[in-house]
Amino acid sequence: MTELAGKIAVVTGSSRGIGKAIALGLAQRGCRVVVAARSEAPGKRMGTISSTAEEIRTLGGEALPVGCDVSDEVSVQEMVQTVVQHWGAIDILINNAGIGIYGPFLEIPTKLWDRIMAVNVRGTFLCSKAIAPIMIDHGRGSIINISSTAANTVFSLTSPKEEMDRTLVGVAYGASKAAVERMTIGLAAEFGRCNIAVNAVKPGRTVRTETLQQLLPNSDWSAWVSPNRMVVATAFLAGQDASGVTGVIATDDEIILRHGL
Repeated sequence: MTELAGKIAVVTGSSRGIGKAIALGLAQRGCRVVVAARSEAPGKRMGTISSTAEEIRTLGGEALPVGCDVSDEVSVQEMVQTVVQHWGAIDILINNAGIGIYGPFLEIPTKLWDRIMAVNVRGTFLCSKAIAPIMIDHGRGSIINISSTAANTVFSLTSPKEEMDRTLVGVAYGASKAAVERMTIGLAAEFGRCNIAVNAVKPGRTVRTETLQQLLPNSDWSAWVSPNRMVVATAFLAGQDASGVTGVIATDDEIILRHGL
């Protein structure tokens, strides 16, 4: 485990939500943060890579906003080249970019299924494949994949447990996160000899984000939590290499409790 000060961290999907919170949290711990997301345009949702980068700079940190579609190999390679040209290395990768939907399996358009897999699974694959060689050359690194309880449960955390008709998690989203978790343990085994830690962390409770509130406007948000515990758990994992914690799939609460954070 090493200190985070001066480390270069790429956080995908960091224009808003959990990714933005993680980017800000790493910057507050001394990381130089690459704020990567698909578009500068906020559209119907709040936040851009430039606004996240500006918040980091306002806090006294260093940030590099880079547009990147994680599902597109050329876009990922261009993002990585930009970072290396600007800062010379990459020490930490947070594979946070992801999309998902609710709804019955038979109503999922094939095009949307493919898009979820492209962002959540292919995106994690492409970013890890592009950045791992840089970590290998550097002699250490940490890759953290943001997963979800949807990988191993069919019920959504957004519906109260006392409801008889509980909301089911979308199959496409759950399947994609299960794939990410399998990728995590495989990469941890493969990259261990290269001194790279690979872990996955997921929220143990529903995280209150702008996007989720827009998707579920009629939900009771009172029991939802801030992204702070995800930030603490992710920052801890960001400081790992293969000599420390690696190959772990856990919730933010589990990471915090196991390591007394």
